[in-house]
Amino acid sequence: MQYHFADRMTCAPPSFLGKLFAVSSNPDIISFAGGLPNSSFIDAAGIRDAAIRVFEEEGSVALQYSTTDGYLPLREFISRRYQKRLGLSIPPNQIQIVNGSQQCLDLVAKIFLNKGDPIAMERPGYLGAIEAFSLYEPEFRDVALGPEGPDLTEFGNVIRDFRPKFFYGIPNSQNPSGQTYSDNTRKAIAEILEGTDTIFYEDDAFGELFFDGKPRMPIARLIPDRCILSGSFSKVVAPGMRIGWICSPPEILARFNCAKQAADLHSNFLCQKILARYLESHDLDAHTRTISEAYGRNCHLMCDILDDRFPEGMSHTTPVGGMFMLATLPEGLDSMRLFEEGIKGKVAVLPGTPFYVTGGGQSTIRLNFSSMDEARIIEGMERLAKVVRALL
Repeated sequence: MQYHFADRMTCAPPSFLGKLFAVSSNPDIISFAGGLPNSSFIDAAGIRDAAIRVFEEEGSVALQYSTTDGYLPLREFISRRYQKRLGLSIPPNQIQIVNGSQQCLDLVAKIFLNKGDPIAMERPGYLGAIEAFSLYEPEFRDVALGPEGPDLTEFGNVIRDFRPKFFYGIPNSQNPSGQTYSDNTRKAIAEILEGTDTIFYEDDAFGELFFDGKPRMPIARLIPDRCILSGSFSKVVAPGMRIGWICSPPEILARFNCAKQAADLHSNFLCQKILARYLESHDLDAHTRTISEAYGRNCHLMCDILDDRFPEGMSHTTPVGGMFMLATLPEGLDSMRLFEEGIKGKVAVLPGTPFYVTGGGQSTIRLNFSSMDEARIIEGMERLAKVVRALL
């Protein structure tokens, strides 16, 4: 049988994730390659109790179809939290619940992109976004990312010369680099976008996970009429519930709602009700502080080991939040070769090349510091240092 797939399927970049999951499932391998939050911070008992209350009090309702925009009490919680944490006034009718913020990537691309349309993103950029956008056959432009955020000269040139439909960025603890935009960069980006037709797509998956507990100013506060803002409960409550959200100007949200209805009718209503009930009786601020402090200790530990135990020429970003950092290898060492030899040495890293949409990244690796305890980090980094030294 010959299957005649759509032409767009040839545009999707080869996925490295299948190979990665296969090796990471081996319990003998310590993996810094995945992107999992730490399972020990998932409050299974609290979520179980919330689920019991939902089933006892409104089980038949929770198991019925619902509206596409999502459970109103949950959207009201998100609205209040934006006002409290960030000073953002976003009414519930400008918030839509989605199947994890990953679904936002697909649906935003679906409603904005025709084949060949220009879009822009960071270099390196989030792999999940590259894969989601690629299916709609855009023309990618990327902008170098540094410690302060995107290079502003390059950003301005891309916006002016190519007029992308949107710029996709992760201002807080970016994936894969761990970099966070400075306030000055955020303001400059807003100024550059004023008067253009380019939207800033602000993915805030890690905004709750700053090690110092201090929220950063969202770009959406500066240019609310030309910004799409997405968030997620996956990193701070439970990724398996697959609950995220999108906020946008009403005209955009109406088109987004139409696309989502056609895709899945609505997100999991039972999980929305369980989550809303859980959040009623649990202190999310205290919970995120606990997670952030633990991730901060892990990150500092990993940075110290990279500085003290690895060969000269190895460098790394120094995140102030999130779950990832990017390391640059000594000259002449290829990240794919390090991945392959690392598996033999029972340690896994994620090569940087999939994060560079226009090519590059052969000398970089992404390291995850959130998913394991300090003892495993120490053991895994010792294994990695041994592999790096053997390859030089």
